[in-house]
Amino acid sequence: MSELVPEPRQKPVVPMKPMGINASLLGYIGIDTIIEQMRKKTMKTGFDFNIMVVGQSGLGKSTLVNTLFKSQVSRKSSGWNREEKIPKTVEIKAIGHVIEEGGVKMKLTVIDTPGFGDQINNENCWEPIEKYINEQYEKFLKEEVNIARKKRIPDTRVHCCLYFISPTGHSLRPLDLEFMKHLSKVVNIIPVIAKADTMTLEEKTEFKQRVRKELEVNGIEFYPQKEFDEDLEDKTENDKIRQESMPFAVVGSDKEYQVNGKRVLGRKTPWGIIEVENLNHCEFALLRDFVIRTHLQDLKEVTHNIHYETYRAKRLNDNGGLPPMTVETEENHESNL
Repeated sequence: MSELVPEPRQKPVVPMKPMGINASLLGYIGIDTIIEQMRKKTMKTGFDFNIMVVGQSGLGKSTLVNTLFKSQVSRKSSGWNREEKIPKTVEIKAIGHVIEEGGVKMKLTVIDTPGFGDQINNENCWEPIEKYINEQYEKFLKEEVNIARKKRIPDTRVHCCLYFISPTGHSLRPLDLEFMKHLSKVVNIIPVIAKADTMTLEEKTEFKQRVRKELEVNGIEFYPQKEFDEDLEDKTENDKIRQESMPFAVVGSDKEYQVNGKRVLGRKTPWGIIEVENLNHCEFALLRDFVIRTHLQDLKEVTHNIHYETYRAKRLNDNGGLPPMTVETEENHESNL
């Protein structure tokens, strides 16, 4: 009888380590073209940007916004009508413009506010402005929860609020602190010192430091908020803005003057021309670059991902998952069926 030989035990299969794909071996993949794809899509559809201006009357809010976008766009014949002015502050009113530059279209909406803080009793005068901001979130939410919603939801949400501080050189008014304390929770606030040419360079530097200190002591977060810094690079860049640039000390003007053979935007004074875009004269160029050239997309993303999501979560939680159905939403729903 032959002796039974036990079968050798099989070794457990060891899974292979995943191999990193070596692009140089496989050749060009094309992942980097996503940026160009996004650019082409944006050029076709365009994008929205909604900016609100708040502050007491006489601080040049309308003039600054005229300057902000005229100096950036109208010199390249984008279609901004030189005769067209943003109306004087009388009520909360949204004024839309379509601006095109380099083939990219932007629907700019400027939300002007009432004579904020001009009354004898200014108690709770920030409430109509906060109500307006929340109404835009509500509009977006109602469109978003529709069963047959639009392919592209109209975006009227306020992406940025320029808050104008009076150039007193002393300190912020209690009303300034009260407004920013409430509104900083629902919108991106960028504080600006208006008519900065009324202060000396030393007064301007001291006032900026004082304003930053008062905002910090009162726990007021202005944009860019520290908690939303995504990485060390963001933090380093934004810390410099928060600690040095904010609040921007600006001068606005939509009038042009001849200076050293060049046409410049400026304000004429007895001692010369204050050039709006000259950094030795004011910080308008820093504000323009910050709002338009470096942080415009981030302002939109923080609005959508933070402020709107906070509002949306609260509304859906308060109403069992859906906003209350109004006559208007019922009619929209029926028309979509």
